[in-house]
Amino acid sequence: MGGSNSAIAFQRVICLMFTTILMIQLLPYLSHAEVKNYAEDWDEDITISGGRTILVEEISATWCTSCADIDPYLQQVADAHGSRISIVTYHPTDGEDAFQPEAAKYRIERMRTINSEVGSTPSFVVESGELRVGPDSWPDVQKDILKEETNRQEFSKLSFTISKLGQQYSATVNSLELLEVDYETQLTFMLMAHEMEVPDGFINPGENHRDRVVIATSTCNLNSNSLSNVGFSNISGTNCLDDFTVHFPASGKFSLILLHEATDSTVESNSNYASTLGVVEFAYRDIEVENDADFMPLVFFSIIAIGIILVIYERKNA
Repeated sequence: MGGSNSAIAFQRVICLMFTTILMIQLLPYLSHAEVKNYAEDWDEDITISGGRTILVEEISATWCTSCADIDPYLQQVADAHGSRISIVTYHPTDGEDAFQPEAAKYRIERMRTINSEVGSTPSFVVESGELRVGPDSWPDVQKDILKEETNRQEFSKLSFTISKLGQQYSATVNSLELLEVDYETQLTFMLMAHEMEVPDGFINPGENHRDRVVIATSTCNLNSNSLSNVGFSNISGTNCLDDFTVHFPASGKFSLILLHEATDSTVESNSNYASTLGVVEFAYRDIEVENDADFMPLVFFSIIAIGIILVIYERKNA
């Protein structure tokens, strides 16, 4: 009986090793981001679908030295993770930041209803979890991301179509399959600007531009179909599920995110509902995603290792 159990255990180990190798091979393709190259012309409607993406919220400031040091690398991190995560950056209304968008103020206030300590720069929160402060906290942020990916077994399936109409873009929701929950939720569009120039006259220890700057947000309450708008040119919709639409100028590089999340009033009454139920992002910017990593040496040496283990196992049981 003991030998039989050992054989079964051994088979499970081998199966796990092969599965790991297969997942490593597939990972670059599974994590490909929804990105359109900024250098390409755009004359067609684009539909984006997803939902499993993890939301990473950052609070930064143009005057913050450590923020300026890590800002260029965060975009590379986002690209490396592909569609697994979406990093959004809020610049505070503090009288010193060069941007201070009203939309960021709105989202920061939402974060403060969950954690009153929110405010330091740079700081990170993964899916409304623990507050991580400072550039040295990034390893903890990575752990939080992996934890959320493991926990997210179910998610709302989201989709929207984005079009260019003259000097305006418009984005409209479509084909939604939302998780059913027992609290009020909303659909939220969030617009980020990339390579946003820092105006003269402000303290700026970093480059002359910043990425992932949240400049607009709009919500549609799924219970009442009521709309709110901070920063978009215009919004419209009679039914959140059918025709919720946002409009914004067709200029510069950007990312547009659609979220399914609890309403502000729900979060205020119960912070346990603060995590998103679904997130999908579309980006129109320059990108370099290294999807051609050579994993074949790892596969080769893994197969050799499996062969050695098999030989040792057979000798012990001969």
